[in-house]
Amino acid sequence: MRPISQAIAHGVEIRALLSDGRDQPSRWAQQLLENPPAPVVVLAPELMAELGERDDGSPELLALAAVPSDDPQRLTLTASTVLVAFDRPSSPGNIGSLARSVDALGADGLLITGRSADAWDPAAIRASTGSLFAMPVLRLPSHREVMSWIDGRRDLGEPWTVVGLDEAGGNELADTDLTGPTLLVLGNETTGMSAGWREACDVVAEIPMTGSASSLNASVAGSIALYETRRQRRAGVTAS
Repeated sequence: MRPISQAIAHGVEIRALLSDGRDQPSRWAQQLLENPPAPVVVLAPELMAELGERDDGSPELLALAAVPSDDPQRLTLTASTVLVAFDRPSSPGNIGSLARSVDALGADGLLITGRSADAWDPAAIRASTGSLFAMPVLRLPSHREVMSWIDGRRDLGEPWTVVGLDEAGGNELADTDLTGPTLLVLGNETTGMSAGWREACDVVAEIPMTGSASSLNASVAGSIALYETRRQRRAGVTAS
């Protein structure tokens, strides 16, 4: 329910609404079918279950949606902009989980770089609970395109800081200034940041860990970094 509702609420182009044709749909489904955002196509429940990747029966509705543009012009920029770059993620679930945190913690967009899992895979959309539709999510070939854009913003006088996350960064995240325009960079779940991204970073920061874990899940590390960014900014407002 939520991903479809989020997609419609945020103006994503819906090209078809697929229904299993049940006699007594839920109130949510009934309201959508009474005023559909696109043509309604009724499919056999077995096909709906397969398309919906469900083992517990047919979903009421599925939506066929256009993939949003990867144009950087979709980003809204201010003096407090926070963006997150996820380099070569291999898990659509991690993309979705990180998108949910980006949305919940007030960042302004998610950039997926390099050869990666599909940000619009149904598993990513489900893991995001629809947050992938609530903000700009851009897929870009590499760090080069992102840094070209960042350098252009710096030429306009914006003090962007590129902060990479690594378990052996050498700088504690809490000691890193995250109060200005910031790009947080997360690397691949197994191999970390690419050499190109590491070189592009102004700071490589680490999240202190105890226990026997060798690293944090990428979406968890991103969530902690976003919370720390929010904490620093709220502290700055309070102090002023």
